[in-house]
Amino acid sequence: MKLYFAPRTRAVRARWLLEELGVPYELVKVNMARQEHTTPAYLAVHPLGELPALVDGDVTLLESLAICLHLADRFPEKQLAPPVGSAERGPYYGWMAFTEMSLDSVVLEFYRDAQSPEERRYSDEEVARHRTRLTAVLDVIHEGLGDREFLVGGVFTAADVVMASSLHLANTLMLLGGHPRLVEYVRRHSQRPAVRRAVSL
Repeated sequence: MKLYFAPRTRAVRARWLLEELGVPYELVKVNMARQEHTTPAYLAVHPLGELPALVDGDVTLLESLAICLHLADRFPEKQLAPPVGSAERGPYYGWMAFTEMSLDSVVLEFYRDAQSPEERRYSDEEVARHRTRLTAVLDVIHEGLGDREFLVGGVFTAADVVMASSLHLANTLMLLGGHPRLVEYVRRHSQRPAVRRAVSL
């Protein structure tokens, strides 16, 4: 397997999961500052020049969520996904999709705004609307997680990799105020040895 990787992209969550799985893979570092993601060689892997991309034999996957779903199922003996047909499988899919569609979409609005502090991207009304949406999304996660350590089945799964990576960005942007359990969730999972390996170069 070959993972195309750049730091501070969603490739980190894919690498984190690979490190949790403990399976051999080749890490191909793509230097975005040098525009390596726009070269013909990389565009042949990912036509949009984005990260990550995973090549697994004859299969090439381009989205970090798809990569995480694929990897967790690819190695069922590692038990990072609930078994197909189990009671936990539906909530597992649910949290994966909720992170991608509901949490990431609003956190990225704040991230984009933070990239250009001199030139405001959004009006006060738009910021207020995004914050209202974010609060509602975080409340759903807060209630769904409760006082548990993991999202589903009482064990660490790929859903925690996806959720914790997104909540880590939210926490970095100081967006988790009023949700101390989510801050603790991020802190706890950020200390996993696989995370340290995933962010190292």
